[in-house]
Amino acid sequence: MNKDAELVKKLKDATLKDSAFSELLDAYQERLYWHIRKLVTTHENADDVLQNTFIRIYKSIPNFEEKSSLHTWMYRIAYNESIRFLEKNNKKRYANIDEISESNLEVLFEDDYFDGDEIQRKLHKIIDGFTEKQKRVFHMKYFDDLSFRQISEVLNISESTLKSTYYTTVKIIEEKIFL
Repeated sequence: MNKDAELVKKLKDATLKDSAFSELLDAYQERLYWHIRKLVTTHENADDVLQNTFIRIYKSIPNFEEKSSLHTWMYRIAYNESIRFLEKNNKKRYANIDEISESNLEVLFEDDYFDGDEIQRKLHKIIDGFTEKQKRVFHMKYFDDLSFRQISEVLNISESTLKSTYYTTVKIIEEKIFL
């Protein structure tokens, strides 16, 4: 039995759930934070979404059917919580998508935790011009190093569509990065 399978077994045992959840936090907290951070942009928002993600994981673990890996299942929850957060907050503050994109870039570049050089800034500006689907696929493949199969499970999109989307975005980045 692999490590995640053992962890799931402990999480589903009421007597071991709290200590197993602590193990889960140690193993996945940082990875999920950075996955969320790429979607919601700021450290403060990422912390809020991460907390909501782990609350949902804790409450939902009895319903985890193990059809996908624990890692993929948690990424999907983190992704959904991030999207829920963005939809809720963006409806409140902005009139259109261009305002959202511009605001997110400003916040990112002013963030104390962002230490990117000019190429990284340019990369983020290029990525910000992509559709939401292109952004999500690129982030999960390039930054999170997920397989196309894992991304397919998280986003519920066919692998062939994901590959096409990813390689198209890479080509666009290659064309624009050094302009």
